[in-house]
Amino acid sequence: MDSLDVVSLSRVQFAATALYHFLFVPLTLGMSFLLAIMESVWVLTGRPIWRDMTKFWGTLFGINFAMGVATGITMEFQFGTNWAYYAHYVGDIFGAPLAIEGLMAFFLEATFVGMFFFGWDKMSRLQHLICTWLLALGANFSALWILIANGWMQNPVGARFNVDTMRMEVTDFAAVLFNPVAQAKFVHTVSAGYVTGSVFIMAISAWYLLKGRHVEIARRSMTVAACFGLAASLSVVVLGDESGYVAGENQKMKLAALEAVWTTAPAPADLTVFGVPDAENHVTHFEIKLPWVLGLIATRSIDRPVFGIQDLVQKNKGRIENGIKAYAALDHLRKNHQDSAALVEFKIRQDDLGYGLLLKKYTGDVAHATPDMINRAALDTVPNVPVLFYSFRIMAVLGFYFIALFAYGFYLSYRRKFEQKRCFLWLALLTLPLPWIAAEFGWVVAELGRQPWTIDGVLPTFLSTSSLSVGQVFTSLCGFILFYSSLLVVELYLMVKYVKIGPQEKQS
Repeated sequence: MDSLDVVSLSRVQFAATALYHFLFVPLTLGMSFLLAIMESVWVLTGRPIWRDMTKFWGTLFGINFAMGVATGITMEFQFGTNWAYYAHYVGDIFGAPLAIEGLMAFFLEATFVGMFFFGWDKMSRLQHLICTWLLALGANFSALWILIANGWMQNPVGARFNVDTMRMEVTDFAAVLFNPVAQAKFVHTVSAGYVTGSVFIMAISAWYLLKGRHVEIARRSMTVAACFGLAASLSVVVLGDESGYVAGENQKMKLAALEAVWTTAPAPADLTVFGVPDAENHVTHFEIKLPWVLGLIATRSIDRPVFGIQDLVQKNKGRIENGIKAYAALDHLRKNHQDSAALVEFKIRQDDLGYGLLLKKYTGDVAHATPDMINRAALDTVPNVPVLFYSFRIMAVLGFYFIALFAYGFYLSYRRKFEQKRCFLWLALLTLPLPWIAAEFGWVVAELGRQPWTIDGVLPTFLSTSSLSVGQVFTSLCGFILFYSSLLVVELYLMVKYVKIGPQEKQS
């Protein structure tokens, strides 16, 4: 029970730090490109107002960027402090993209951040513009490597278990790099970041227009945010569809849980728009469905089924039974590396070794697990269906809301009627927290949907932690909560302070 408490506390700590860190990431991604767009207009037109806009929004970007770096560093340390066995078991694969991200974030991106803030009077307009665009690209490349690492956790390709070292090792780095799950996550996540940056600028600009302050800058900022945000919000929905297809191909249990598909649906499967999942009785009450839509999204066909949770559990029972044999063969190899029969047996069944490890939650003697243990381990492969079901729908509803908001903002921009539509300005202002809510629910969908795995199908979460006591993890959790709460206060204080001060305008 003590080890389970350590697992739970370690998960809570990592979830808390990750969710907090992800408050800053989307805004950094979105604002970096918006700054580059605004500065490009200044360079092309020579109008000082666009430089004033870039510098003002750049100040808010800088505050957010600094907080993102401070919270991101502690997350990476947790792989060594709280998830030591995970770091040992898959460090050869997971460490490579993290190391590359570190080089990009702390050398490339940080360099151009410095040049952006301190190079205004030391470089030509074109040179500074190039730095701003490189800053935007650096921020997005940094996200790419993080999501390549995370995508491998969702779909572990290009790696094999080495019986000599008893660890996972890279066999094909190109497969890790071009992992379809990682690529889908990257484009979807950065598009969501662009939406966040656009909503942020639109909301602050709406506040200025409501107050009658900095009207010229606010109007232009609203226009840029509405145009960029419309394109980004449309991309989020389109790329979300691609993520659904990738999940249908590589993470069938996660997709079934997201849609509360309890039994395999005949092709083409219907999409449940609304319902009340009952995980205890394996039914969904009050369903409202769209015919064929889930089948088209998840399989890109009208003749392939979407497998249900109950059928996938039965399939996983078979994989667990195979995993028992793989584990037994591996145990023989530990004792005798020259046992050729055990090596052949292991190579045949090694893809199911992770499923065999699920039994270590119930017994130390995996090779002699009982049928009841196998059944319980198979049921453990089902994530929390109600949480995933509702989280995904909240995120999707907000996505379509952003499209409508930006589309109307784009229309008002074209008609030059922002000031006349005070209801829209209030709506834009009140929308400010919503992209973060959508992003956090997206993180919940991505990470909770992978449970009970740290590495999907390879390493269960309960085996991944460090050898710590409950007291040690609880103390560090309290420390992180105190530290991050302090940072949140500082972030909000600085943001409000500089928004109130507003841009330093020159004659345009």
